[in-house]
Amino acid sequence: MEQVTGIGGIFFKARQPEQLAAWYREHLGIAAQDGHADFAWREKDRPEQIGRTAWSIFAADTDYFGPSRPAFMVNYRVANLERMLEQFRHQGIAVEKVEEFDYGRFAWITDPEGNRIELWEPKAGADAK
Repeated sequence: MEQVTGIGGIFFKARQPEQLAAWYREHLGIAAQDGHADFAWREKDRPEQIGRTAWSIFAADTDYFGPSRPAFMVNYRVANLERMLEQFRHQGIAVEKVEEFDYGRFAWITDPEGNRIELWEPKAGADAK
């Protein structure tokens, strides 16, 4: 049976796509151009294979999503959660909560359009499974 091998992309709608892309660039460092960014990575079992995960903001009235109105939350991996949270606090972004588990630390914030964001700092080796 064929199976999913990872996340190919995250796509979401925004009432003000340009402003929201600027917010993500300023506060999370996502350098989107025309509402689109790519995160490059390599296959674990085939390191010569370069993959990418797409990140795109669409206008709220796009037909691309079909008739659905999906609810979602995106989890972004970060290298140093504490430094990122301190950065958010200096920028006036409320950190909703922080939790720690065997596989890493998590925190949650909300973007200007009300989308909840989960941030994850994996423990060493936790995301290499």
